[in-house]
Amino acid sequence: MRVHVVSDVHGNADALKRAGDGADALVVLGDLLDFVNYHDHDKGIMGVLFGADKVGEFARLRREGTREDTVAYSRTLWATLADPAAAVDEAIREQYAALFAAMTAPTYATPGNVDAPALWPEFTGSGVQVLDGEAAVIGGLRFGFVGGAVLPEGVVPRLRKGAAWRPYLRAREEFDEAVAGLADLDVLCTHIPPAVPELTYDVIARRSELGSQALLRLIRRQQPRWSLFGHVHQPLAARRRVGRTECRNVGHFKETGQPYVLRW
Repeated sequence: MRVHVVSDVHGNADALKRAGDGADALVVLGDLLDFVNYHDHDKGIMGVLFGADKVGEFARLRREGTREDTVAYSRTLWATLADPAAAVDEAIREQYAALFAAMTAPTYATPGNVDAPALWPEFTGSGVQVLDGEAAVIGGLRFGFVGGAVLPEGVVPRLRKGAAWRPYLRAREEFDEAVAGLADLDVLCTHIPPAVPELTYDVIARRSELGSQALLRLIRRQQPRWSLFGHVHQPLAARRRVGRTECRNVGHFKETGQPYVLRW
């Protein structure tokens, strides 16, 4: 069997069309949407809605400013739109139409934090199976899937009145419950990594992303062959072994255009 695995597609539909070439199946680990394009400021949903100059300033504040500065500037941008939620919804649907049409191989997908999973059923055809807290058998191996990312400790998930977008962030208890429901796995497929420091630290952003202790506990308990994930675009380490399990960041697909190849 040959399975290709991608994560953090972020709008790269052209590369996604080729991701399944030569594979028996394609596994997609989320972050399909290109919401803020930090390299090409005129692209992504915010680029389409606000233009390159404003997105450039937003990106500068994310790099150099405080969180309060960034949030305040973001709110001034959204306030310029008559119906921000409708504008974002239209842009998301346009991206999803192209992205799901690009999945040509039999596909098993779970959402990332930069996704709107409630909309996925509208775009998935017979060749795409969406799994979140569920398992599927591919080529005789049992693959388990958990999507989204974990909310920071103490943060309550809520949609601010008038906000146009809410990422797929899950309360820790909800995420852990989805992990706990998976058993007898050969391959663990998630958007975020297990809580291993070398796998969660982004060397360009110079910060640690939130990994999952529940995923690490599952790995230590069940010892699947592989733990596959994305989310951290420039990790300190792309792989680590935990017991018998090969933990692997499959790469920032938007930039590389290359899937991670799994063979058995």
